[in-house]
Amino acid sequence: MVFWLVLGCGTICRQVTERLSGRDGGRVLAITDDESVVETLRDESVPARSADPADPESIANVDTPDVIFVAGDRTDVNRAALEAARDRFPDASIVAYLGGNATAADREAFDALADRIIDPSLAIADRVLADAASPSAEAAIELRELLSGIDGRLAVVAHDNPDPDAIASAVALVDIAAAVGVDADACYFGDISHQENRAMVNLLDLNLRNLDPDDSLEEYAAFALVDHSRPGVNDQLPEDLRPDIVIDHHPPRGPVPGEFVDLRQGAGATSTVLTEYVDRFDLAFDAATATALLYGIRVDTNDFTREVSPTDFRAASLLHPHVDASVLRQIEQPSLEGDTLETIARAIKNRDQRDSVAVASVGRIGDRDALPQAADQLLAMEGVETTLVFGFDGEMVYLSARSRAADIDLGETLRDAFDRIGSAGGHADMAGAQLEIGILGSADDEEEIESIVSVVEEVITNRFYEALETRPGVPVGAYTQTSEWLFTQRGEGEDAESA
Repeated sequence: MVFWLVLGCGTICRQVTERLSGRDGGRVLAITDDESVVETLRDESVPARSADPADPESIANVDTPDVIFVAGDRTDVNRAALEAARDRFPDASIVAYLGGNATAADREAFDALADRIIDPSLAIADRVLADAASPSAEAAIELRELLSGIDGRLAVVAHDNPDPDAIASAVALVDIAAAVGVDADACYFGDISHQENRAMVNLLDLNLRNLDPDDSLEEYAAFALVDHSRPGVNDQLPEDLRPDIVIDHHPPRGPVPGEFVDLRQGAGATSTVLTEYVDRFDLAFDAATATALLYGIRVDTNDFTREVSPTDFRAASLLHPHVDASVLRQIEQPSLEGDTLETIARAIKNRDQRDSVAVASVGRIGDRDALPQAADQLLAMEGVETTLVFGFDGEMVYLSARSRAADIDLGETLRDAFDRIGSAGGHADMAGAQLEIGILGSADDEEEIESIVSVVEEVITNRFYEALETRPGVPVGAYTQTSEWLFTQRGEGEDAESA
């Protein structure tokens, strides 16, 4: 009967331990300092003990094992556990996982003490040879090497006011970084709007950091951008920051800096790309992360009906067994608030419809989350194929557009109409923009404010119709003097749900 002693229980440990415990005639003892893992293993009838696997005292009273498996994620902890195990059990066969941050000295120590070494970079290389067709295979090796070289904390930054795809991608990259021993934060600037987005974060208990433009970033040694590709564009990072990692599925609208850049324009969502990386790294899919990733894919592909690719379906099939279906249903069916219903009603009442295009101003808004929902409701009306709904919040005006017309690209249309006076972008059938009304802040009374708002409504409506009429073609450039005076130019945007 073979006795396996498992020291540490990281990302590769669970599957191996479960297989070992299922072998006839063998027994396993796992020692890890992660109490939640100990409880999980015990629930699965795997003997486990809560203790520091690198502490010689933890194995002082353990029977002599036949095979020792050193299986933590961190190289330094594995090395200490390996040294203690070899000293305590000089004749045992030891298999040691190298971890993701090995130095030359670490490799020498592992070579001297272990009978067999599991090198994560070589394991990924084997996967490349076995399945070279995947574009993420070779990139996974590069990503692991870059992550392993980070000395300090990593900031994984989603675009402003992140959508489900950006949130899920950030959380997944944090999980990947943790697997190679790198501490990371999923970060964003702005707000998480949309009831579904807030429900996703709350129900899945996702750990996100809301950054303020005045926050110091000195605590971070490296930066990653997910679901957007340029610092200072649709995020509030310094424009001259050179990110270490960029992973996105949107076509870039300018040069993309970065040490590691994966722009997968063929994928329907950035969550698809991150799903492939989690799979390539041989990580177990956490239920919360898997649920978030699947929801991100479904939202960005409009339930696999928009800009969808075979890789999106493959990612969904990988995620499906690990998804919490009951939580996913709760995320997709949040209750509508009274303010949202009022905004939808104003959009229907105030709509200006020309042929199959409907534009509506809903006036002052308390929650910009209601705008895309109002745009969706207008799109459901008979004879309407394209909608634009906008509302005012302080000195800002927010726009949300939807279309099911085959000959319209809303992302390009909104950029043509508003890029010179604001931030705009998105997909062919779903886009958004935000504009700053510089003059509104200096208005003295309510009558003057209403007059300015009336002019802005007319400008936005006319610019949108003009842009629709002139596409395809060169961007509209005939801005009136009134337009230039009313609006203060801001940086360009890249994602429909961020505006």
